Amino acid sequence: MLKRKFFEQNRGQLLQQLVSQRADIAERMIIPLEELEKATNNFDKARELGGGGHGTVYKGILSDLHVVAIKKPKKVVQKEIDEFINEVAILSQINHRNVVKLYGCCLETEVPLLVYEFISNGTLYDHLHVEGPRSLSWGDRLRIAIETAKSLAYLHSTASIPIIHRDIKSVNILLDDTLTTKIADFGASRYISVEKSGLTTMVQGTVGYLDPMYFYTGRLTEKSDVYSFGVMVVELLTRKKPFSYLSPSGDGIVAHFAMLFAEDNLSQILDPQVINEWSKEVHEVATLAIACTQLKGEDRPTMRQVELTLESLQSSMHIVSDNVVNEEFENDVIPTNCPMNEHERGGDEDSTRQYSMEEEFMISSRYPR
Repeated sequence: MLKRKFFEQNRGQLLQQLVSQRADIAERMIIPLEELEKATNNFDKARELGGGGHGTVYKGILSDLHVVAIKKPKKVVQKEIDEFINEVAILSQINHRNVVKLYGCCLETEVPLLVYEFISNGTLYDHLHVEGPRSLSWGDRLRIAIETAKSLAYLHSTASIPIIHRDIKSVNILLDDTLTTKIADFGASRYISVEKSGLTTMVQGTVGYLDPMYFYTGRLTEKSDVYSFGVMVVELLTRKKPFSYLSPSGDGIVAHFAMLFAEDNLSQILDPQVINEWSKEVHEVATLAIACTQLKGEDRPTMRQVELTLESLQSSMHIVSDNVVNEEFENDVIPTNCPMNEHERGGDEDSTRQYSMEEEFMISSRYPR
């Protein structure tokens, strides 16, 4: 009776309706509590993978032998249950190689449980901040940035209902055995209707990565993810921890990085390994990080622009030569010191929903901010 009460309280019938059009999803989406208790040996403490602001994660093996990560969130407010259920229904249909797959959820407990695929190789944070002088290679770091940008661009503009992650940070970037990126932890995520350019919410996120405009206004847009991504790129370049970093003058990592960038003195803060593997792309990526962490959201690129920029940097030897841009990209270059005009923004200064057909944000040192 208690399980049934929680199932109804957690809007299980609504979820069943939302997934009923896809029989394959409906069949596996709603997982009984008994199955998860067996999978985790009754949520044995020895099965804990870790915890965070949104709950505890357990490793388990389902009866079909899938190895999963089971997230037990902290208590949620009842009025958020409808949003939670709708979000689960959306995420269950997301199929992107760089987003952790959601297997389903259990609604038979007071707080719904989420069941994700298990990613075995830890987090980007673990790999980046490992003890010792060397960490991930520059090539791996650039690829991880690209894969993260791809997944965020997909969530923002390709998914059926755009999704804002709201807590992008190195701890939430999982890596599999081949160091392929998997974005995780959608506990703070919100979907946003196509008609809206933003959404006012209770501020959630992680100190150091949190968009200052979102912090002050409570207005959440995709550009909040762009800011957090930019901070993560700074972390990739420096191996400094954004939530605890303070410069000698008391600045946070974003402000100190921007100051050193303006002074053309980034070597003071860059990871020595990055300096040893120095290439033109490092400066280009630093320029992109500065663009992503601009104070005003409208001054930041979209994640689609970031994705295209990083991909072009990866193959820049084939695209850019001195002042000549390959004809394929010639009309798509947006200099970093030239803000988009009203037409390019769709006529609405606050809108982040408009995308020109083949927008690019080709950033180079020839266009300093």
